[in-house]
Amino acid sequence: MKIYFIRHGESLANTLHIISNRNLPHPLTEKGRAQADQVVAALKGRPIERIYTSPVPRAVQTAHIHAEALGVPFEVTDALREYDLGEYEGRGDEEAWSAYSRFIRAWLEGRDRDQAPAGGETFYDIQRRFVPFVEGLVRQFGGTQAEVLCVAHGGIYILALPHVLCNLSMKEIDRRGVHHTDIITAELQDGQLVCTAWEGE
Repeated sequence: MKIYFIRHGESLANTLHIISNRNLPHPLTEKGRAQADQVVAALKGRPIERIYTSPVPRAVQTAHIHAEALGVPFEVTDALREYDLGEYEGRGDEEAWSAYSRFIRAWLEGRDRDQAPAGGETFYDIQRRFVPFVEGLVRQFGGTQAEVLCVAHGGIYILALPHVLCNLSMKEIDRRGVHHTDIITAELQDGQLVCTAWEGE
């Protein structure tokens, strides 16, 4: 089996520099829609059986573009949602972004992983929904030639992919960064998910 982990296209939240990890009205930009089309071109002809997406609007829009072009159904799952920043959601001021950076940097360094913004998620909350979902895909599609596409977000990929891909560390993913519509390919080998390609590399 293969899983393609794909980040959504550019959204209005990105261009306005607003923290928007809930159901806020920040759709894809024209550039974001074009980026989603580029993913379709890269995956055209692949035996993709299912698309799963975060419920955040920019991800759902990206998945819809993929699903229509590839002729594959998509399913919304909360497991792929970007991490919730609680009281900082919907904000774009310096205080909010400073707090965002402080939490993320601590988590990446292995500190304060049980801490979260008021009303938001901890590092462990993120793992508790993302990791079991991916393990479920392995149970469902492991041992087959199925290919599955997951549309989610840069933050959750940086924080959670190292817990499901045996050959990528959090430090390595953070160094690379996850850009809009990057395709991260994982394959099941000897019972483990292995990252076999990162944007063609």
